[in-house]
Amino acid sequence: MPSFLASCRFASSLAPSLFVFAVAAGSQTLEHRPPPKPPAPHDSAALVADEPVLAKGTSLQVEIDRHYPVKIGEPIEAHLLHPIYAQGKLAVLANTALRGRVVALQPDRKTRWHARLRGDFTPFHTVQVQFKELLLPSGPVAISADAAANGAPMLHLAAPGASPRQSLIAREWAAVKSQLHDRVDFFTAPGKGDRALQILYHELPYHPERIEVHTAWSFELNAPLDLPTLPAPIPDTVAPASVARNPEIWAVHAILSHDLTSATAKAGDPLEALVVEPVYDRDKQLVVPQGSILAGKVSAAKAARFFGRNGKLRFTFQQVQFPEGFSRNVQGALAGAATEKSQDLSLDAEGTISPRNQSRAVAPLLLSLLASRALDDDGDMIAHNGVASNGFGLVGRVVGVAAGNRNFAAGLGFYAAALSFYDNFLHTGGDVVFPKDTRIDIDTTPLRAPVLKPAGQ
Repeated sequence: MPSFLASCRFASSLAPSLFVFAVAAGSQTLEHRPPPKPPAPHDSAALVADEPVLAKGTSLQVEIDRHYPVKIGEPIEAHLLHPIYAQGKLAVLANTALRGRVVALQPDRKTRWHARLRGDFTPFHTVQVQFKELLLPSGPVAISADAAANGAPMLHLAAPGASPRQSLIAREWAAVKSQLHDRVDFFTAPGKGDRALQILYHELPYHPERIEVHTAWSFELNAPLDLPTLPAPIPDTVAPASVARNPEIWAVHAILSHDLTSATAKAGDPLEALVVEPVYDRDKQLVVPQGSILAGKVSAAKAARFFGRNGKLRFTFQQVQFPEGFSRNVQGALAGAATEKSQDLSLDAEGTISPRNQSRAVAPLLLSLLASRALDDDGDMIAHNGVASNGFGLVGRVVGVAAGNRNFAAGLGFYAAALSFYDNFLHTGGDVVFPKDTRIDIDTTPLRAPVLKPAGQ
């Protein structure tokens, strides 16, 4: 009996402990605990997955900052005009340097004939440049790309703000003032010494060629490019797409998927552009991912015609096609573009692109007056012959003076005046030409539709 009582007392002393253990065990079975996180992988495959990769066909636009001589093997250094994104993340910063060299020279027959008719016998060439290295902060990275042969000094267009309607006289007067301002800048802007030297060179029958400063090329990668590291994020690298006065406007940066020119385009023709930078709203929500397609159409087109009448082009975008397969309706108009400087294009507030009208009536008139000087009887015949043959370069003046015939010198002068008259009045006007991969800036306004958000938000 004493042993039985002792056992009862021992069991009663363990009861509280057993109760606590049972409660704890029950709580463990009812609570769902997440499985432990696996340790962070350290193998090379996981590291490669985090590295940015530029896909084959990625378009790069580069520009040089100084003049280079035109000769095969000449080393060229340029910089990226725009940042490059990979998988929606910043992969390469704008202004990153690239190295290449001139690999081939092709005869520029159009420029040669135009120059020879005016006494310049320089064998003009177009250069082909191949870029081989991308100079990242971590070191140079080899790239694979074909030689680029579309180099030209660039002009960056930007649409002006809305302006009040003006009469024809007011518009012409504004154009005259703009041209006068350009003429003054030619003699006063920095680099006037180099411009004067080039004028002197073009008076000679033969002069050295050079690749002009700010010449830009566009080319595509032939193979995927693995970048060693992703640059550290920089605050405000991706600017909000919305504008303070209208939070529904998205600024989209894209490149044209095909050639576009006013010479062949017709109103209603479809066109597409590839979005090369992701677009975020003010809340940092993704609204247009990289790789989306802007679908639009040509809204107005007019080819250049004789008597110096220039072509015109206007296009708009109506839809954004997302990589996931669905789309969203938008209203998009051209807000900016990078084009060849020689086209001398202008962009108005409505998005119409056209070459600027150049009033050059003074040039042929002045050359005609100078040519007639050889027929005057007063003064020195040699001086008159030299003045009369002006406009045909140094060759014309030397030949005119050496011939000693006032009729011959006057003939050279009137020939130069006729060429100037043709160039300014009879020649076909300029067309608007946007090659494939032309960089364009589009201001888009989304219509009523759900907003695309990044996965996981």
